[in-house]
Amino acid sequence: MPVVVVESPAKAKTIEKYLGGDYRVLASFGHVRDLPPKDGSVDPDDDFAMKWEVASDSKKHLKAIRDALKDDPNLILATDPDREGEAISWHLLEALAPALKKGSEVNRVTFNAITKSAVSEAMKQPRKIDQALVDAYLARRALDYLVGFNLSPVLWRKLPGAKSAGRVQSVCLRLIVDREMEIEAFKAREYWSVHARLATPGGDEYDAQLVSLAGAKLERFDLPTAEKAAMAVSALSSRDLRVTGVTAKPASRNPWPPFMTSTLQQEASRKLGMGAKACMSTAQRLYEAGLITYMRTDGIDMAPEAVMAARDTIRAKFGDSYLPKSPRIYKNKAKNAQEAHECIRPTDMMQSPDRLKLGAEDQRKLYDLIWKRTIASQMEAARMERTTVEIESPDRQVGLRATGQVMLFDGFLRVYDQGRDDDEGEDGARLPAIREGEAATPVAHAFEAEFGKARDKDGEAPAAPTGQRAAPGLLMNDAASAAARQHFTQPPPRYTEATLVKRMEELGIGRPSTYASIVTTIQDREYVRKDRNRLIPEDKGRLVTTFLVKYFPRYVSYDFTADLENELDEISAGDLIWRDVLGRFWKDFSKALEGTSELRISEVLDAIDEALAPHLYPPRADGGDPRECPLCGKGRLNLKTARSGGAFIGCSNYPECRYTRPLSAPDGEEPVGDRVLGHDAGDQISLKSGRFGPYVQRGEATEDVPKPPRASVPKGWDPAAMDLDKALQLLSLPRPVGPHPEDGVMIEAGIGRYGPYVKHDRKYANLSDVDEVFTIGMNRAVEVLAAKQTRGRGATAAPLKELGDHPDGGAIQVMNGRYGPYVKWDKINATLPRDVSADEITREQALELIAAKAAKSPKKAARKPAASKTATGKTASKTAAKKPAAKKTTARKTTAAKTAAKKPAAKKKVE
Repeated sequence: MPVVVVESPAKAKTIEKYLGGDYRVLASFGHVRDLPPKDGSVDPDDDFAMKWEVASDSKKHLKAIRDALKDDPNLILATDPDREGEAISWHLLEALAPALKKGSEVNRVTFNAITKSAVSEAMKQPRKIDQALVDAYLARRALDYLVGFNLSPVLWRKLPGAKSAGRVQSVCLRLIVDREMEIEAFKAREYWSVHARLATPGGDEYDAQLVSLAGAKLERFDLPTAEKAAMAVSALSSRDLRVTGVTAKPASRNPWPPFMTSTLQQEASRKLGMGAKACMSTAQRLYEAGLITYMRTDGIDMAPEAVMAARDTIRAKFGDSYLPKSPRIYKNKAKNAQEAHECIRPTDMMQSPDRLKLGAEDQRKLYDLIWKRTIASQMEAARMERTTVEIESPDRQVGLRATGQVMLFDGFLRVYDQGRDDDEGEDGARLPAIREGEAATPVAHAFEAEFGKARDKDGEAPAAPTGQRAAPGLLMNDAASAAARQHFTQPPPRYTEATLVKRMEELGIGRPSTYASIVTTIQDREYVRKDRNRLIPEDKGRLVTTFLVKYFPRYVSYDFTADLENELDEISAGDLIWRDVLGRFWKDFSKALEGTSELRISEVLDAIDEALAPHLYPPRADGGDPRECPLCGKGRLNLKTARSGGAFIGCSNYPECRYTRPLSAPDGEEPVGDRVLGHDAGDQISLKSGRFGPYVQRGEATEDVPKPPRASVPKGWDPAAMDLDKALQLLSLPRPVGPHPEDGVMIEAGIGRYGPYVKHDRKYANLSDVDEVFTIGMNRAVEVLAAKQTRGRGATAAPLKELGDHPDGGAIQVMNGRYGPYVKWDKINATLPRDVSADEITREQALELIAAKAAKSPKKAARKPAASKTATGKTASKTAAKKPAAKKTTARKTTAAKTAAKKPAAKKKVE
């Protein structure tokens, strides 16, 4: 029976059930080959030849497919219906080619939904692999590799502490940084609006806003101060008012189109609080279960049979009044829309959320969202009536306007209304019956009920003029029938994951399959943090963006990135040759790389220092020079790099003045400044800010004592709450706990570089809580040390996980170290990032960590040929690869032995 290959085992199980016993369905478990994360995987000098490597985890899956092909040589590649799916099929064919017998038939089938009818229909329409789609994938993969593997090392060398750069991720990061700089440069502008509480002759009340004064139309900023607003209130309160016009106009609202990838991510963020990654993971499970169509798409059209099914569902559930006379047709407006599949929709329209039993709550909620959006997209429009009432004084010096709205037919709103990212305003409440020519009588009662209960979020109220009552941001007349409300213009909002994806889509940056990974990557790299769902650039992200904008402006340009996406689209359409596109790109990009080869770190820091000056040195409250050192008053503050990587602000008068502080404090707070906490034994105890955060210090630096005693403020301790007692506790560390009962050697408790600990002789054991350092007793200390000794016994620890062999030979293992899990290969140990667990790390991630560590410590890469990479990607030397391994080992041992004989063992320093 023919062999059908799909990506996932869940998908394979479902499809095999639909196809029955006539086919054997196996899973490839995603991509089976990739570019090795090392230099030379893409060779620009060899017409961009690409060296592919089969992942160790994929070898057993390929073997299973090869074994199945021995019984039937016919192969059907049924991977996902997008470019990535086409690429997976191409990789499978390339890897399986040697196992295919002469005359074997290889076909490609695609289906947009995992349903019996869709799969059966797809099997009747086999085709060959679309080489144009594969070429577009190859071009994108090569571009991403060439940028990442050539630009990231430049960052490492020229900007200490930077992690990586990417063709699209760096542009996405720039969006966030640019928005933050807009916010910081924003100057709020004050303005006021005037409102009146009026009543009809029948006693019904309504609100109106002042729209003209002294016979002229009021513009937004025509009442810029409380004084002018008070004058407007007085002018309004002293006049009789009459209704001069009532206009009622019908209005309608059409439904939103069904979901595509970007709009699903946006709405899942707004309504469900799901990040882009979580949204796509949940949608993937719904797709593999056969409940929704393929979820990586920028198409919003719907298959004709699905449209008819949606209409049947609307008629059955809501009646004919909610069904338009003809189906709604949607056309994609997204820039660079490319994918040929339809929208994201349920596979069975009658399968409403209340009838579907899903164990996972996130899947149930997302399916509910998709079903409602799809059904609503084919429903009748909502109909309403909007009323505008014009009110004037007899002398026409004062004019007001009241607006209201009444719903006549809810239409699609009965099922679904799209969420909003920011306050877009309301259409107005229902107005009472108002007739032209009738009096509009001011109503004298407290306006606080409408405006003044809560403090105006836009700002504090100014002092009210004499004789007027005031609520926060509110001015009122004595009768309280009119009031002025204070407002301030607002800066542009920070991006959420939803609005960031929307902006990327508008600019034509990235593609549906890449949005989630891009947004996740910049957070994993600690370039951006998410706070209350808003994306805020870290200082590290600002430095990287500023560096790239300064030295590689073209490659973080929004237009250039979008134009490159257009070229990739033309490749997929067969209109461009992918190697020609790469050639043009590489010619200019390699020159830009060469242009940074002579740059000194000091030049880079000066350029970044100047570009980020408004952020690094905000205006001082006293109007003084923000660059003046607050400690010595003589030096100027400027950007410096730390030995451990990263950057900080320091005084130019170093070493006479040792003032330092971080680039900025969390949440936009001012960095902790110097503060005297008190005195002890004649010494001044101070709280200071350093490059690694706040610390306490005893005394001041002198010629005799250049480095006075100091101790870092532990994480979790609020520097603002630091007092003399707490400072003395920190400065007294390490704290003696008592002599060990077995050998009498003193046990100590302290706080080191890696957190709180207890120490006995040369043995250390971590403590879980900083506060325990000051309270731990003998029994607990002995228990913690004994537990650590038990865990540490044995010459070698068993690995937590095996990740196969490295391309250069040798096993890759995940080990449990003293300071957490790490990846080990040969002599390279790379610590796992905080957001990656030992259970979840993949071989690809491990190879990336190893490559990054090897680039920083090339001498440790014993199996790696010594090579210096130039801007053009060539290898300068391969002599190390030709040396016999035995001689190198002997030489290393001899040198190490001589060094050990000459150098006494150093005492371990606990920071």
